[in-house]
Amino acid sequence: MPQSLSLPMEKIAGAESWLLSKGHVEAALTREGGHLAPVKFKLGSRCVSPFSVAPWAAAGEKLDPSTPPILKILRGDFFCAPFGGNEKPHNGEQHPLHGESANAKWKLVSVEQSNRELLAEFSLNTTVRPGTIRKQIRLVGAHTCVYQRHTLTGFTGQLPLGHHATLKFPDEPMSGFLSCAPFVHGQVFPGAFENPVLGGYQSLKPGATFKILHDVPMIDGSSADLTHYPARPGFEDLVMLVTNPKQRLGWNAVTFPREGYIWFALRDTRVLRNTILWISNGGRHYAPWNGRHTHIMGIEDVTAYFHYGLAESASDNPLSMNGMPTAVDLDPSTPLEVNYIIGVAAVPAGFGRVTSIRASEDRKSVIITSDGKHEITAAVDLDWLYTDTRTK
Repeated sequence: MPQSLSLPMEKIAGAESWLLSKGHVEAALTREGGHLAPVKFKLGSRCVSPFSVAPWAAAGEKLDPSTPPILKILRGDFFCAPFGGNEKPHNGEQHPLHGESANAKWKLVSVEQSNRELLAEFSLNTTVRPGTIRKQIRLVGAHTCVYQRHTLTGFTGQLPLGHHATLKFPDEPMSGFLSCAPFVHGQVFPGAFENPVLGGYQSLKPGATFKILHDVPMIDGSSADLTHYPARPGFEDLVMLVTNPKQRLGWNAVTFPREGYIWFALRDTRVLRNTILWISNGGRHYAPWNGRHTHIMGIEDVTAYFHYGLAESASDNPLSMNGMPTAVDLDPSTPLEVNYIIGVAAVPAGFGRVTSIRASEDRKSVIITSDGKHEITAAVDLDWLYTDTRTK
C-alpha cells in the first residue's frame, strides 16, 4: 500500500487528535494517551457513535494541574500497560494510572492507504519499565470495525494489560442490553471501590461471587441484574468476569434497541483473558467527576487482577493461585501482540440481547445470535486476532 507520514490533526474535546477515516468509519486518536474517540460508524444512511467522552473534556474545562493526563482526556478506548491503579510500587517500578500507554505522548510512525483500507502505526518508548509499544490501527473500507494491535517489544517480567473501552448509554433506563462470552468466575471488586467519606458510593456487595449477570449480590441484600443499563443511579461499581478458557473467541456486546444496532468487541482469550465491567452512574462526587459521569460503562478486556495494578496482579492473588492468570510474562527476545477488534452492526426490531458470537467458516465474518431468535452476520477479518506466534 502507498505510505506516508501524515494524518490530519484536530483539537477535539481539548485534546490534539489524529483523524483516521476509511469507508464506514471515522475515528479520532488523541496524541496524549492514545485514547480512541470519538468513533463514528456509518450504518446505511445514519451514523452512530457509541464511545463516551468525559464531560469535563467535552466542555474543555481546566482541571487541577495535578490531574493525571488520563483523567484530563478520558474517552473511548485506550490501551493500558500496566492496567490498573498502580498505587503500590513493584520491584522499584511506580507506574501512572493505567500505565504510560494511557498517559504519555504517542508518535506517528507511518500511514499506509489503499482503496480498500488504511493502516496507521504509532509508537511509544516507555521509561518506567523500558520498552517499546507499537500501536496499529486499521480501518477496512467495507467493514464497520476498528482493528487495533499493540506490540510490546523489549519488556521483561510480569505485566497486567488490557483495553479500556468506555461506552455512553442513552439516558433512559434499560436503553442498552449487555452480554458477555461464557465465564467461569464472576466477582464484585473485593475491596472498597468507593469511599462515602470522600464522596463516592457503590451498590454491589464487595467480594461477592456470582455465576450469572442476572443475579449479582448488592450491599442491601437484594440482587442486581447487570444485563441492562443504565441502572442503579448514584453509584459506581466494578465486577470482573474470568472468561471460560475453552472459549477461544472472547466477546462482549451491547444491544441498543431504540437505536437499532449492536456494539461488540472481539479478542483472543489466550492474551486477554478477563473482562472488567466498570459501571459508572454518577456515584463519584469528588473532582473532576462531581456526580456527572453518568450512564457510562467501561467494558474492559484485560489480563489483570481487577483494577489494582502491577503489584497485586503480578503477585500471588486469589485468582492466580487458583489457576486464573492475572498478568502476562514478557520476554525481551519475543514481542507480544495484543490484538483487538471493536465494531457495530445494524439489527432488526426485536433483536434483543446477544447470546452468542461465533466465527464463520471462512473467518471473514462473525455470526451474531440473539435471545429474540434473530441471527445476523457482520463482516470481520478474524485472522487479525490470531497473529501472535507466542500464543499459538
